[in-house]
Amino acid sequence: MIYKFLSGRVWGHFRKRRMRKFYALIDPKPSAQLLDIGGTHQTWVAESGGAGDFPVTLINIRKYSAVESERFTMVQGDATGLPFTDKAFDIAFSNSVIEHVGSWEQQQAFAREARRVAHRLWIQTPARSFPIEAHLLAPYIQYLPRKIQHSLARWTPRGLMTPDVVHEIIDEVRLLTYKDVRQLFPDCQILRERVFGLTKSYIAVRL
Repeated sequence: MIYKFLSGRVWGHFRKRRMRKFYALIDPKPSAQLLDIGGTHQTWVAESGGAGDFPVTLINIRKYSAVESERFTMVQGDATGLPFTDKAFDIAFSNSVIEHVGSWEQQQAFAREARRVAHRLWIQTPARSFPIEAHLLAPYIQYLPRKIQHSLARWTPRGLMTPDVVHEIIDEVRLLTYKDVRQLFPDCQILRERVFGLTKSYIAVRL
């Protein structure tokens, strides 16, 4: 119940607010070619409030159900080695994905590829410093050794709701600091998304 409320209502509110900022800053035109790295069509249908009608290419490492819309193109591929030519897109967009790709070296490859294939960037990731870890919704668990995280995972809000995935999340997620994001995206402005004065996430923006 707590996980559903936080992930649906609370985090959903922040995602919609973030999308309003995306449209205000990036201002995509109807002819813009946008690559969504690791996302789904829901971002552009529900969370964006129906704004925009530009074509979107969705690339994911795993297949998911096809969308019956000419607006969306589905591609299966690895974000650390994108199957596109340099500057093939006007905009590269990603929401809470880079922390899932693995090691620091793989995160560097993700950032390098996103910067390579698009002119403009909007890459968001949760801040490691935020008190509530964004995936398990537990306070400060990201600072504990992984062995201890695994022992506590079952009793986090996410663990109580979906106990079958929490251990995979702990092994997979590598949260980033401001310094990390600055290093990964040296040609971008790094925005801070704040909640009660605390940095909830970082957004690397190249206009």
